[in-house]
Amino acid sequence: MKKSDWLAIPNLLSLLRIILIPVFVSVYVQAVTEADYLWSALILIFSGITDWLDGVIARRFDMITDLGKFLDPAADKLTQLAIILSLVVTWDYIWIVVVIFIIKELSLIVCDILLLRQGRMMDGALWYGKVSTAIFYACSIILVAFPTMNANIAYGLMFLTGIALLFSFILYTRWFIIELRNPPHNS
Repeated sequence: MKKSDWLAIPNLLSLLRIILIPVFVSVYVQAVTEADYLWSALILIFSGITDWLDGVIARRFDMITDLGKFLDPAADKLTQLAIILSLVVTWDYIWIVVVIFIIKELSLIVCDILLLRQGRMMDGALWYGKVSTAIFYACSIILVAFPTMNANIAYGLMFLTGIALLFSFILYTRWFIIELRNPPHNS
């Protein structure tokens, strides 16, 4: 990694998302009024916009860096973890989503390491990872913004999030198994 990579706009946006994590957690955990919860949701929406922007800028202006390949997914996962751990304060049963998320992410880290040991790495998120992430953020933002919503609606959102995470986990695991069983042949 080069020093100049730290100043690339996409990487600065990823760093901004990481900085927003404690801001979100603080605002959400201390929220009392409906406005406080809406501010928490707006922080997440802003974080999501910066995530989208960093990807667009990196691809469009050829600013993809090794640092960015690490920072962007790290910012995503840290943000997601902060969101669901914060939601534990408000919602019963969100812990099930927390467990699914942690199992998924830890097993994918192990698979990434195994792939790296073969001298390879995954080149970005696959479509089902992107869909899962979109569902995660949409449901989470609603849960954050409206903590007094009907419990059945909240449980439905949690269920949808859990199913999306499981779906992604299963398909990623399948992808990694295929990749790990079929290492590239060196000529």
